Amino acid sequence: MKNIKITALSFLLLAGSVMSCKDQLDIQNPNQPTPATAASEAGIIALAQGSVYKNGFTSSGYKYYDGVVGAFYNGVLGIHDLMGDVVGAEAANAYMNNLSAPDMVTLDNGTQVANPNSPSTQKALIRAVNTNSQQGGNPTFLEWALMYQLNNACNTILDAVDKTTFSGDAAAKKNAIKAWAYTWKGLAYSRIGSIYYAGLIVNTPSATNNSYVTKEAMIAEATANFDKAAAAVNASGSSADFAEIITNLIPDFFQTEKGAVPTAAQWIKNLNTMKARNILVNNSTATMTAAQWDAILSLANAGVGASDPVFAGNTNANGDVFSSSNYNVAARAVGSNASGNTYKISERLIQEFNAGDQRLAQNFKLFPVWVGNSDRGNAFNTRYAIKDGGNGLAGVYTYVNRTAGSAEIFLLGSYEENELMKAEAKLWKGDVSGAAASIDAVRAYQGAGLAPITSTNAAVVKEELRKERRVALAFRGLSFYDARRWGVLEGGRTGAVVISKDGSSISTNATIKYGYLDYWDVPDNELANNPAGAGSATTKNPK
Repeated sequence: MKNIKITALSFLLLAGSVMSCKDQLDIQNPNQPTPATAASEAGIIALAQGSVYKNGFTSSGYKYYDGVVGAFYNGVLGIHDLMGDVVGAEAANAYMNNLSAPDMVTLDNGTQVANPNSPSTQKALIRAVNTNSQQGGNPTFLEWALMYQLNNACNTILDAVDKTTFSGDAAAKKNAIKAWAYTWKGLAYSRIGSIYYAGLIVNTPSATNNSYVTKEAMIAEATANFDKAAAAVNASGSSADFAEIITNLIPDFFQTEKGAVPTAAQWIKNLNTMKARNILVNNSTATMTAAQWDAILSLANAGVGASDPVFAGNTNANGDVFSSSNYNVAARAVGSNASGNTYKISERLIQEFNAGDQRLAQNFKLFPVWVGNSDRGNAFNTRYAIKDGGNGLAGVYTYVNRTAGSAEIFLLGSYEENELMKAEAKLWKGDVSGAAASIDAVRAYQGAGLAPITSTNAAVVKEELRKERRVALAFRGLSFYDARRWGVLEGGRTGAVVISKDGSSISTNATIKYGYLDYWDVPDNELANNPAGAGSATTKNPK
């Protein structure tokens, strides 16, 4: 069988036409890319809309797709949330259950429970299964494949746009398409640089190279693309024709509440939030410099505000992009009891809620202890299930709603994330009261019903920030990044709630040694077919 360079020959899905009423995406001929269809204005809009959403975030075009693992927002982010101890999993597809099995759990009575799997550490597991022969069973490959599919789609859009004939203000319309493509390229490079030790910068459609660069270079390229997006927005964002194109690019069933079409200024705010995230999540707090905290605060101050729309997805009855039953990690945790579904709610997530937090009352139900297969560890045993649609508390944030048209999928950043980055930067710069105010603002925004933080002790506020990021941003795939930069992956966690192997006891002061790999090696699915060339950065994490 002929080897295929994954990056070079990513599938490109083209939308054949733009429907006058965009109730659904018109995606046709998924295996026969025809960029020539983008020669018209309707064609380039269809290409830009369909290929971004379908290539980057759904299973379309990904030949190794496993429905148990999922696609992007319910699969890739699920893997992140497994390692971030937001959820657990019993399913062994792509070694999901092993990915979230800590190296060691020490219970309150001193009993030590080692990872029962073979290999017995996550690091060893990832190295053992990162082989091309695993195909889609390699858990490190999914994010790589989807993000390079997304990047290739955007390269094709950018290659086509200057050849397209537009009516009206052609320059403004071209800039709208370019801003769109550069934004999603920025996301693709951000994701690669935030999880892999090295990556490829590929800016030509249906091509690749073998010059692997460092994760830091990938993040720099992400920033460069966000800046190109901002330049395109600034060049033409005030034009009605620019706004017309963006309105046509975003499906109408996405354009609800937070997913409303952004103005030019609001688009720039979203880009600033993403740039701030890339600095924050890719640097250890122990090594962050004053200049980096200044940069984060500056970007967050110019980032998404409470009333700003964001790039948010939604579901519809046809499931054109996201299925209402399993659109994100939380949706795939819904079940009739604590056994949940694909994902199980972590006891460590539940313990982050302060007493009286209405978000806990709104979103979760307490059940008798559920115990999973003991040969797959005990850290995922739980008493909690997430409630679809919430428990009816008005004005309180709901993590999941599986009624078609009622979902909320944060495709990029959010107000809560931006405000908590602002809080963290303020805290590290010595503005403790300012940090507390930002945390309080997020709690009020989500209807937590908690009293304002009154402590001026930096350590106390830091702990409130840690918990708030876990709670307010749950199921958005950020907790693993936080565990990495806070030193939890290597240093472990104390004071943890853990249910024993047989479910007979509940520890409230357990110690968890995670030991997870912080950045993944480049997937062998890529390297086997596209070996690193001379001068490439190392493709394997030395840890």
